[in-house]
Amino acid sequence: MLKTPTMEKLKNLKLNGMLRGLEEQSSSSEYETLSFDERLGLLVDREAIERENRRLITRLKQAKLRQTACFEDIDYRHPRGLDKSLMLSLGTCRWIKEHQNMIITGATGVGKSYLACAMAHRACLEGYKSRYYRVSRLFRELHAAQGNGTYLKLMTTISKFQVLVIDDWGLENLKDQQRNDLLEVLEDRHGIHSTIITSQLPIEHWHEVIGNPTIADAIMDRLVHNAHKINLNGDSMRKRKAL
Repeated sequence: MLKTPTMEKLKNLKLNGMLRGLEEQSSSSEYETLSFDERLGLLVDREAIERENRRLITRLKQAKLRQTACFEDIDYRHPRGLDKSLMLSLGTCRWIKEHQNMIITGATGVGKSYLACAMAHRACLEGYKSRYYRVSRLFRELHAAQGNGTYLKLMTTISKFQVLVIDDWGLENLKDQQRNDLLEVLEDRHGIHSTIITSQLPIEHWHEVIGNPTIADAIMDRLVHNAHKINLNGDSMRKRKAL
């Protein structure tokens, strides 16, 4: 007699994991040999797992990753300067816990964006909130926010992502407002959260793209000195897949 009211209460309390677990226990005789504490423990575990799965789905949607990339699927077969031992170390996400950055450089097609998305996906699995931006999209959103009065709100939102991916950095020289915007984004994150930058341009040429020497020094100081640097080389991965 208690089964139906109890299930209704679990539904009203939005304890859907426990509800489904109780339905399974009620319809299977294999749980009859378990003690009350054991059955209750299974219900609590089921609820915890379903809640974490929902949070993971939310984190992945929020990340807006450009590619469906998985850390376990990173290609080490083709030589492109990718140190597997370093990648396995980074896969623990300790670098995120220590608020370090990552810079991935290399020619077009060598897999920079995939690698950045794979690291952000890994971060989501480990419970970190991530967000992907192509640099042009980031600047467009910040410019639009300045016009409609939501600039501070957007900057606050960006500052809260524990991993921020800025893809395709350095394709064009920065304008005055873009320099200032990038400095503000990195200032909000420095020593608090992690940033992943991908670029075709070697780091030693970034000052030229930024333009203003003073702001360039400030940006580089907040981004480069505590960053893991991965320089990819070799043939285009897109060309290999096409062949």
